[in-house]
Amino acid sequence: MLYGRSAEQARIEQLVEAARDGMGGAVVLRGGPGIGKTALLDWAAGLPGVSVLRGAGVEFEAQLPFAGLSQLLRPVLDRLDRLPGPQRAALAGAFGLARSEPSDRLLIGFGVLSLLAEAAEDGPVLCLVDDAHWLDLVSADALLFAARRLRGEGVALVLAARDGGFPAPGLPELRLEGLGAADAAKLLAPDLDPVVRYRVLAEAQGNPLALLELPKIGRDATAGGGSGASPAATPLTDRLQAAFYGQVERLPEASRVVLLIAAAEETGDLAVILQAAAALDAGADDLRPAEEAGLVAIAGGTLRFRHPLVRAAVYHGAPYAQRLAAHRAVASVLTAPDVADRRAWHRAAAATAPDDDVAAALEDSARQARERNGYGAAAAAYERAAQLSQTPAGQARRLLLAAENWLPAGTPGAAVRLAERAASLVDDPAFLARVGWVEAQAWFWQGNYQTAYELLTAAAGLVPERAGQMLLQAVHPAWFLGEPRLSECLDRLAGIDHPIARFQIEAVRGRPPALASVVDRSASAREVVEVCGLGFVAGQDAEVYEVAAALVARCRAEGQVGLLPTLLFFLAEAELFAGRHSDAEVSAAEGLDVARDGAQPVWISQLSALKAVLAALGGEEERCREMVSDALSAAAPGATPAGYAWAQWALGLLDLGLGRVEAAVPRLLSIQDDPYAHHVAAHRCIPDLVEAAVRAGAAEQVAGGVRRLAAFAQRTGQPWAQALVHRCQALLRGDEQEYVMSLKLPGRPFEQARTELLYGEWLRRARRKAEARVVLRRALDTFDRLGARPWAARARAELTATGLRAPRPAEPVAAQLTPQELQIVRLAAQGLSNKDIAGQLFLSPKTVAYHLYKAYPKLGVAGRGDLARLAL
Repeated sequence: MLYGRSAEQARIEQLVEAARDGMGGAVVLRGGPGIGKTALLDWAAGLPGVSVLRGAGVEFEAQLPFAGLSQLLRPVLDRLDRLPGPQRAALAGAFGLARSEPSDRLLIGFGVLSLLAEAAEDGPVLCLVDDAHWLDLVSADALLFAARRLRGEGVALVLAARDGGFPAPGLPELRLEGLGAADAAKLLAPDLDPVVRYRVLAEAQGNPLALLELPKIGRDATAGGGSGASPAATPLTDRLQAAFYGQVERLPEASRVVLLIAAAEETGDLAVILQAAAALDAGADDLRPAEEAGLVAIAGGTLRFRHPLVRAAVYHGAPYAQRLAAHRAVASVLTAPDVADRRAWHRAAAATAPDDDVAAALEDSARQARERNGYGAAAAAYERAAQLSQTPAGQARRLLLAAENWLPAGTPGAAVRLAERAASLVDDPAFLARVGWVEAQAWFWQGNYQTAYELLTAAAGLVPERAGQMLLQAVHPAWFLGEPRLSECLDRLAGIDHPIARFQIEAVRGRPPALASVVDRSASAREVVEVCGLGFVAGQDAEVYEVAAALVARCRAEGQVGLLPTLLFFLAEAELFAGRHSDAEVSAAEGLDVARDGAQPVWISQLSALKAVLAALGGEEERCREMVSDALSAAAPGATPAGYAWAQWALGLLDLGLGRVEAAVPRLLSIQDDPYAHHVAAHRCIPDLVEAAVRAGAAEQVAGGVRRLAAFAQRTGQPWAQALVHRCQALLRGDEQEYVMSLKLPGRPFEQARTELLYGEWLRRARRKAEARVVLRRALDTFDRLGARPWAARARAELTATGLRAPRPAEPVAAQLTPQELQIVRLAAQGLSNKDIAGQLFLSPKTVAYHLYKAYPKLGVAGRGDLARLAL
């Protein structure tokens, strides 16, 4: 029976009931040692109507890749063959069931989600994970990724973790506090001495484990463990651990030896524990006193400690030399090839000095972990191998390998720390260039563009044969540092004979060749993506769309999830400029979700800011400001957010659309100077700036912007750009002919409609109402179709002023859908099955079905057979 946990039980029952109803979700139980997390999980495991999967983090397994995940998912691995190909291959490699190519860590998370969804096809599933703060890094990442996407899967996930461990942003938490006085008293024996009862109740602070254990150790322990310290001065966890060690100390010496080996051996495998114990003259009979004392339990060939604090008390209470001997004993019996990584870690734990043999064994373990996409585990193994290396060169090499693996593990801070240590140990130019490359990537992802640029240009000088690769990469941080730094970088690139280098230079300074002509279709997606951003600078928006769309499809097929935020940003950007606002919303929403899961601040900022622009176009002020806030907060302290220019454009566009032109001008002017003037957003917002400035009576402030726009139009040769120049000149001069020339040129739907609106306003003021109605009607139709509400309202008001009342149109059929619902419905309308859609979007078929189920009533249809006739 659980006392005082009715609220927590109700919350878990609610979660399980949601899973029974085909929904799902996750919650993190948070609290200190002994507060009752495991007891709640044990209670939850007995709930009816669900299949239960259980796993736990183990302190000494935290460096073994996929240890926690393997334990949790082992019962459902028979469903692996039902997963989409890339996910199936990634999980099979992770669990050592097959060899697989290195893949993105996020793909493991998608695979876990799909596997849980497949398990739930047979009925609701409850996953219980104890001691999540001790999960290995890749298991924790994958479970958190899946936990955020369980809605509609029929899966409930409860993770128990101590305070300060296992950060789980985005997940609801259920904090366990101490029991109230009445419930706490129920855990104490009725015949307990009144003095001890009073002391225990006061010192246990409602902690159930303390309430059960402190009475067993008498008054000395409740008064500070016999150490002379007052209870208030000794943390409760320390007193409990000391209490458990007091029980251990009363055991025979041979029993303590077996317990120490069990504490050092991370899996609880009784056969391994007893073999290792035999090497230290102990055996199975010596376990009996520990069992009788209730410190351990044995079942099915597995030994389990009563509580993690018992294990900690045994291990940390033993003398250092005895701990070393225990690890040596365990290592000596782990001889099978499939446990080589565990053997290596035990040998490392027993090492007291540098040892190249042990370092080499750990390096092998790291290599295997990397092959299984366990980048965090590989990094940890390489780092420990470096500590055990006997030469500076060996130590430096392994430190750099560790740093290289922390990058795909999503831990750039650790990558910088280890790369800097590696650089301090050797002076070989080629090695230092490699260090610079790794450090630069890490600093770039943290928003320190200046350091990233300096490292890459310095590395280019160290290895002339790799200078091109370094300088091509240096364009990225240089872009955020302003035009002088970018120009310097392009000057350096001028000596590089590479088609992408030539395109980058000409995109900024001249008229480059067509983007498609410099894209090597055989190159990796990561190489090709470099040219997409500068395609917009060259005015090749349609070409960027084609390349980005092809790369997105390729990454979906190959499981390259980590590149999707970058590519989906470029795709959404191209869709926005082409007037396909709902498409842009779909692409940006998906990219932002993946960027957040992958901890990619550059793309969280850029995509949030782009979504803010879309919200501004729709007149959604609250959502626009929320997205701007997200964009500006996605940067390291002191760093400029990558999406700053887009965010300012969004706010300026919002003000312009809502008629606050005086507020719009300074916002849009703020990105017309270095370090933002060369940014895509700075160029594309110039027509907005001109309109706001003219309406605010500040036309003299925009002459420089108009010159830059005209130069852009001439350099790119794009008719739509020249059409915008004519519109700006029409506003500044009040010249009808400029409006006429603008509308004769092929333009983008939204921008052409805005020109029609401005021209219609000019015609109405000139009392040419009949002509005004024609262009205003066209503008209104476009604004209504695109959902550009502020501009539609303005056009409708102008039409009313001409004497024509324009009725409000019916809302577009897809307007009520979320971006993800729209994306799924469109694919379903093309005839794709739920499984096909799931594989393409890295979802589970149940999630696809859930979104379709929600979308059908909004669309007024009964099923997918009706979707093809809708305008989606």
